[in-house]
Amino acid sequence: MKTIKCIIVDDEPLAISLLENYVRKIPFLELVFSAENPILALEYIQNNEADLIFLDIQMPELSGINFMKIVGEKKKYILTTAYSEYALEGYEHNIIDYLLKPVSFERFYKSAVKAQERFSFSENNEEYYFFVKSSGQQHRISFNDILYIESIKDYVNIKTSNEEYIVLDTLKSLETQLSERFVRVHKSFIVNLDQTKNIGIKKIVLVSEQEIPIGESYRSHLLSKIK
Repeated sequence: MKTIKCIIVDDEPLAISLLENYVRKIPFLELVFSAENPILALEYIQNNEADLIFLDIQMPELSGINFMKIVGEKKKYILTTAYSEYALEGYEHNIIDYLLKPVSFERFYKSAVKAQERFSFSENNEEYYFFVKSSGQQHRISFNDILYIESIKDYVNIKTSNEEYIVLDTLKSLETQLSERFVRVHKSFIVNLDQTKNIGIKKIVLVSEQEIPIGESYRSHLLSKIK
């Protein structure tokens, strides 16, 4: 697993200093940039490599939520905030975790490990996987085992060959983590094409005999993936 290049963005100098100290203590994290002004962080991202952003939500120049909207899903985030009510809004983006201030090193380390797991893949057989938290436990899920993913309000149901996992996340976030063999076929469904039994005019039938509807606005993209 390569070192994860990190950026810290927070308008509080003491908060930046604390997170910088934490990052330096963890071997698989590499601090490449930190800034009190999110505009400077945006400029850095445009011209340099970075994998993970530790991002404060409440900042005067630009909120963390708007920062993520500008940068988009190409980066992963760990949010830092003094207000827990912002956590759910953050999950609409490609976030790995959120840290409630004041942040202890123990809590920071757990979040860093979660990030490492999200970035990880098996180099031996190139079997991609990720970790998700469901029912109070972390579960490793192989891409190959996933049949489909269904959106259920603020959660998603990841259906595999043998199990299903209810996770606090969004389809939009998961789309950025999955391989090209996964395709959004409906506003509420992502399917694994390698697990698809047949594709009809209005529905997809998976190997588990589950019928998934095809949304009209997603049909052309689905057909292009098949071809």
